Amino acid sequence: MSDQELDQLLAHATVRRVPQNEAVFEQGGTADFFYLLLHGRLKVTQVTRDGQQIIVRVVNPGDLFGFARALQRNDYPGTATSATESLVLAWPTELWNVFVEMNPHLAVNAMHTIGQRLDEAHTRIREMSTEEVERRVAHAVLRLADKAGRREESGVRIDFPISRQDIAEMTGTTLHTVSRILSAWEGRGLVQGGRQKLVLCDIPGLKRLAEQAEERQFHANRGRNTPKEHPST
Repeated sequence: MSDQELDQLLAHATVRRVPQNEAVFEQGGTADFFYLLLHGRLKVTQVTRDGQQIIVRVVNPGDLFGFARALQRNDYPGTATSATESLVLAWPTELWNVFVEMNPHLAVNAMHTIGQRLDEAHTRIREMSTEEVERRVAHAVLRLADKAGRREESGVRIDFPISRQDIAEMTGTTLHTVSRILSAWEGRGLVQGGRQKLVLCDIPGLKRLAEQAEERQFHANRGRNTPKEHPST
């Protein structure tokens, strides 16, 4: 955007510092504002009708979020909670349509964000429908490393506090299952764990593990779909 366009946007914005573990907004609340994350990380969670909590996405610096108006909603579909102390810009929701009309770049950015989220949702649905749990966990931690990884001596560290329960909520499984998988990976040197900490020590190894799991699933499906040969009489 030009300096003038940015000045027009910022003139209507308020800056909000969000302490760790505080909600920016909550699921079902009236969507009074939309936001841009300047610094930190946020986790967006949803609670299902049966009371199960799932993490639907992680908000990274530079991401727009909370723009329910673009989704034709008056309420927030999830709860956005700061994983670390964060800094956000907030605008009143009633300015959304005005800003989009005045700033085509903002409209394009919002379209890209919605498209990306839709693609991520399709990927997660496919994974939960077709993949074994270990492969889902591998894909989840690799995505986190790609978007929120920080390289250090021992590997790539997820650059915000993350628990095994968080990973369970991302992958639609239980804390016990995730703990068992990560403990096995630690024994193989694939990851290093700790309290609210995860370091990926062998990313190629994790990718091979996911690919091998995919190949096993492919051959299993192929075996089920291939007619059995009968000995000739």
